[in-house]
Amino acid sequence: MDRRHYRAFLSRRVLLSGAAQCYHLEFSVPEVEIFDFQPGQFISLLAVDGNGKQQTRAYSIASAPRPGGFDLLVNRVEGGFFSNLLCDLEPGQEVEFHGPHGMFVLKQPLTDSIFVATGTGVAPIRSFVEWLFPESGEDRSEGRDIWLVYGTRYKTELYYEEYFEKVAAERKNFRYLKTLSREGEEWQGLHGHVQGYVAQIVEERATQTGVVTASDGPPFDIHAYICGLNDMVSSTRNLLKEMGWNRKQIVFERYD
Repeated sequence: MDRRHYRAFLSRRVLLSGAAQCYHLEFSVPEVEIFDFQPGQFISLLAVDGNGKQQTRAYSIASAPRPGGFDLLVNRVEGGFFSNLLCDLEPGQEVEFHGPHGMFVLKQPLTDSIFVATGTGVAPIRSFVEWLFPESGEDRSEGRDIWLVYGTRYKTELYYEEYFEKVAAERKNFRYLKTLSREGEEWQGLHGHVQGYVAQIVEERATQTGVVTASDGPPFDIHAYICGLNDMVSSTRNLLKEMGWNRKQIVFERYD
């Protein structure tokens, strides 16, 4: 079956980090009233490179479904055809894509959830959070406890920090933990890798509820959603399995 291709036009570009050359890109899709997808899914972009060869690259959508378009989070990669193409786009220019694709989506029924991300792996997590806690309209979190554990190397790589801080201040069931692995002593926040804080959440929750996990099978009362580079994803998955979690409680997407 042929995939339907769409055209997306850049409407806004925001530099999130000069040091990391990371951009927030907002696109409109005028061919449809709403480009429908499930939070957490990705699109595949298509373009012809300098050698006349068509290239395809997947990017997670960094926003909840909305009328008119979607957002992407892109960092420039030295020698990267698609990353440079996107980072250099000017408002009004277009890209071709198909989708949505992917199974990195929220499980139903919704449970307490731990979101774990590093770097640009926070893109689909932002999609989750925007959908669960919309600025206007009904809260979709159903009162579930939601944690976001977000790790980067330096403060300049904390993307969407103000947004997540705002949600955490306004929604008592959303907790935002940001940890840096290489920042110096001037950083007064959390230090180290995300895995340690994930383990802490699981242990504290088990103490409070008396339930470690539903390891014998569904239904589960908590899930983890992990997105980032392979080493972090694998390490966090192994940690949770060692703590007694069932593999079906762990939803993940690797970026490499």
